[in-house]
Amino acid sequence: MRLILWWSVLAAAGMAASPPGAALDRDAVALQREIAAKGWIVYSAITDRGDWDLFRSRPDGSERQNLTRTAETHEVGGRFSPDGRRVLFRRIAKDTKFNHDRWGAMGQLVIANADGTNPVAKGAAGDYPWASWSPDGRQVACLTKTGIEIRDLASGRVTRTLDRRGIYQQLFWSPDGRWFTGTANTYGENWTVIRIHAETGEANPVHTFQNCTPDWSPDSKRIVFSSRPANQGDDEGLSQAAGQKPEYGWTQLLIADGDGANRMLVYGEDGRHIYGGALSPDGRYVLFTRAARDGGMADATIHLMRLRDAPIVGGVSAALRKRYPQAKRGPVAPVAMGWEPHWSSGPAAGSK
Repeated sequence: MRLILWWSVLAAAGMAASPPGAALDRDAVALQREIAAKGWIVYSAITDRGDWDLFRSRPDGSERQNLTRTAETHEVGGRFSPDGRRVLFRRIAKDTKFNHDRWGAMGQLVIANADGTNPVAKGAAGDYPWASWSPDGRQVACLTKTGIEIRDLASGRVTRTLDRRGIYQQLFWSPDGRWFTGTANTYGENWTVIRIHAETGEANPVHTFQNCTPDWSPDSKRIVFSSRPANQGDDEGLSQAAGQKPEYGWTQLLIADGDGANRMLVYGEDGRHIYGGALSPDGRYVLFTRAARDGGMADATIHLMRLRDAPIVGGVSAALRKRYPQAKRGPVAPVAMGWEPHWSSGPAAGSK
């Protein structure tokens, strides 16, 4: 019943015209129950004051808590520490315009307990850009104009620098500490997801042409990312309805090995852009952000599926089903309004 009521609210707001998969069927309800106690997720969502706050909830959207409650600033990009006891995020002035491509280099880096208590700002606005936790939580990797900087959190000292190999946003350190991934302009294409060896600096493409928001699997072997393939059809007239050219296309969620092999569709839906894929700590489930507009955040919603059920194509999606005739229709469960989720199996209290 909770799932049906939640989705009805979105429908009334005009945000569920094309619900993903079979969001209201018994399989989706069973999926929510299956993952309800599997740790915590953190994400950003807009408040009734018009600012973005950081929220924490169970993976099914229950036990939702506002971690920041700040009317004068936005809080975005929450990431739990590897042990789940802390969270880092960016604090951005409320009058600043930002989008899902630029947030990691804006505002101040803040580190707090996982329940939002004891927030501590690191440096000034613009410092620690795209900060990403090290496996032990004592360092962060930052993406600067001069390279990838490894910084000690206690002292703020730069301990090592690597060539960034064309990465300009969305830098993330692998859980095993051996790799970095990010979005780069390299290998003859823009918006290419690449992998960099953390010691040697050697790089390889994961997928070229129109890709973004990469993130790691818990075993550091695979990367989940968003991709907008060329020459997509638009049999439903969705591009025109969204004010886009038909050839503009829609963004889908993919996963591949770190060397680019074994690439596959996870979730796609004509008429929606799918961003911010995040795997569960056990690697069995996937969270993603679903938006009606390219880079849209205010109307974005977070959804959940099992990785073993991939590929899934949501909605009518006639054009996408032609490309993936073997795709399933679900189950996919709605979680919350928001974007860029991150999942941790860390402590329930999360503050000590």
